[in-house]
Amino acid sequence: MKSSNPIFSSRGFVRRADRAARAEQPVSAALGAKAAGDHLSNPYAADGRPGLLDETRAPRLTMTMDDVIVRTTLTLGTVILTAALSWVVLPVDETAIGRSYGIAVTAALIAFALAIVQAVRRTASPPLILGYAAFEGVFLGVVSEATSTYIAPGVVVQAVIGTFTVAAGVLISYRLGWIRVNRRFYGFVLASATGFLLLMATDLVLSAFGAGNGLGFDSGGIGVVFGVVGVLLGACFLAMDFKQVEDAIAYGAPREESWLAAFGLTTSLVWIYLEVLRVLTLLREDG
Repeated sequence: MKSSNPIFSSRGFVRRADRAARAEQPVSAALGAKAAGDHLSNPYAADGRPGLLDETRAPRLTMTMDDVIVRTTLTLGTVILTAALSWVVLPVDETAIGRSYGIAVTAALIAFALAIVQAVRRTASPPLILGYAAFEGVFLGVVSEATSTYIAPGVVVQAVIGTFTVAAGVLISYRLGWIRVNRRFYGFVLASATGFLLLMATDLVLSAFGAGNGLGFDSGGIGVVFGVVGVLLGACFLAMDFKQVEDAIAYGAPREESWLAAFGLTTSLVWIYLEVLRVLTLLREDG
């Protein structure tokens, strides 16, 4: 199981050759195909035979929703704890803001590197995932404190509430069937995320080389629209994470796969938080 977040991996927990065909099947249909003897319908079948467990060996522990909840809570808790500590320990006043920003950028680069390493691994590494969460929290803490101190006081609380509101809305919509995560959905999100990142990179490059505000994504109405698109993409990432968790549990994924589920959910929530923070900050500035 890989993170469904296209920023880190375009693969799901299923085999690449079988993912596209199964993406449009409901879980029940896929399990029916498995029962009929289609090994590819279950990547966790043992010894080439369909089934969730190898009956000739000792039963292995399979992933449950409780496992996902516990590990996601631990990973998100690490992000929140280190963000809170960096808010307190790394001041953004005039005498120390340069040092704090330097630490934040370094932490962000380390977090990104750890995320990439985990994304290319075949198995989950809890130290890598928790390390990513810790360094990401440092970055978020400094950015959040600077935004709240110099640009939009109180916006951080609004961004946190907005993030969990978006997450709750996606979960409810997914459970009610209003969001259907299939092959077309995957393709659309991947293409949209690629275009979004290319535009973001172009904006950063133009800004870095003195082209004013770049493409204008950091201010005004264009910036708000770009941020809203970012929030929608984050919501799509989250829906894909929910689909992967649901399928992994149904197919009897090993218990350690719950760490990868936690990793995917955390990266999606961090993405949503940053985009919500951007939108709220721009709206506060324009107001």
